[in-house]
Amino acid sequence: MLGEAARRFAALSTPVKLFLILSAALLPIGLGLVWAASQGIRDANNVIEDQAHEQARLASRGVESLIARNALALRIASNGRITNSADACSIVQQSLTVTPAVAQRFELEDENGRRLCEVGNVPETARLSLVAPGDIALKILPEDEALGFRVGVVGGLATGALSRADLKKAALDAAPNVQGLTLRDRQSELQIVAPSALDDPAQKLVTSKWPLANGRLEMVVTTKLPMITTGDRLLLLLPFLMWIVAALLTWVLVTRLLIGPLRMLQRAVVNYEPGNEELALPQKLGPATEIQDLRDAFERAMERVEGSEREMAGALEGQRRLVREVHHRVKNNLQVVASLINIHGRTAETPPARAAYGSISRRVGALAIVHRNHFAEMEENRGISLRPLLSELAAELRATAPDSARGMRIELDLEGANTTQDVAVSVAFLVTEIVEFAMLRTPEDPVEISLRRTSELTARLTLNSKVLNPDEEGDREKDQFERIISGLAKQLRSVLERKLGRYSVEIPVFPPL
Repeated sequence: MLGEAARRFAALSTPVKLFLILSAALLPIGLGLVWAASQGIRDANNVIEDQAHEQARLASRGVESLIARNALALRIASNGRITNSADACSIVQQSLTVTPAVAQRFELEDENGRRLCEVGNVPETARLSLVAPGDIALKILPEDEALGFRVGVVGGLATGALSRADLKKAALDAAPNVQGLTLRDRQSELQIVAPSALDDPAQKLVTSKWPLANGRLEMVVTTKLPMITTGDRLLLLLPFLMWIVAALLTWVLVTRLLIGPLRMLQRAVVNYEPGNEELALPQKLGPATEIQDLRDAFERAMERVEGSEREMAGALEGQRRLVREVHHRVKNNLQVVASLINIHGRTAETPPARAAYGSISRRVGALAIVHRNHFAEMEENRGISLRPLLSELAAELRATAPDSARGMRIELDLEGANTTQDVAVSVAFLVTEIVEFAMLRTPEDPVEISLRRTSELTARLTLNSKVLNPDEEGDREKDQFERIISGLAKQLRSVLERKLGRYSVEIPVFPPL
């Protein structure tokens, strides 16, 4: 499994590899930073929520403290001072004057709740229940926008009222950031601070409820709480975005500054054809000096290679000229030898000697013809063409035929085919042997030579003559002739096919152009 993954990774391009490596290296860091940022925002939100909770608690405690302070001060001031005298309220008022932050509106009542005296404008308190000494009753008075409270004292009741303004001041003094306050009892409610509309969409209002006076009242507090904004979300995603930007930026830079110039350099080298034109490498390959040095190194290497190829081409041309000269000289020497043999043959005193000279001359001439055609092969580099070779050989054989065979016809039916020098030599000797044997044995009959291509790589050489018919056993000249022909066929690596008056052999040739 690991080996297959490594193989697939190795097959990826360099930019993709780099992108994956950077992703693997930076992604854990990005995820850690995202977690840290989210945790920081979560902690900040918790702190803000705690602060809002604390503001609501302080506001409710401020209101509760105001109620308790007023109720306690009124109980202490009124306890034991309720009489039928009109001076009772004055005495209580004097006592309350020395108590700070206490309302100066109250009334004194007897045990049945009948009003005895009043200080200030006290709202209608008939709805407040009667209480025993030491107890307290609280009631929201929505019509008067006040909170009424009644305490039981020795000899009667003392009733006071806290206005909406008093409650608001007590709450805001304790918690100035409170947005809304509503005081409730079991039947009514008093809105102390009306919640205002938020002009900042990044904030929201949060409402909490707080019990007051041992559950007799309930304070509903509204506070502002910041929300997670788009900036906060971007802050959360910033490390992740940095990872993406870093990976993509690295991929783009590597592709533009490294891979792109390398591919341009590769295309220039691949499109270069040695010998056709000079190597033209791109001059602008970006700011990477290493790639420019690589381009210069390519140019120097190609200059050395081209110089070496020019030297090798010159040496090869010299070698080719030398080989051509050698073959030309061999052909000339063979022709000189053939001419000398003909001259000596004409001066021979006996017919057998002249026939021997003629036989040797014809073979030397056949070899000279092969060398002359091999010289042409080296000029064209396509192998020795068998059709002109056999045509020239037939003309040479007719020209050097003995007097008794001067009128013998050599009929040719040849297709174009090229072969190597070794095959051409064997073919030339094979044709010479058969034609010469026909000249000596049946000069009045023609010899037919045909060459037909049987495949892309083979051709069949066929010779027809009466001299190739089977003779009586014991003919020593025919036996020697058969041994020579069989040996030449073996040199061609083919089986000599013998039929009545016809010999044929398969020879290797080059594919047609």
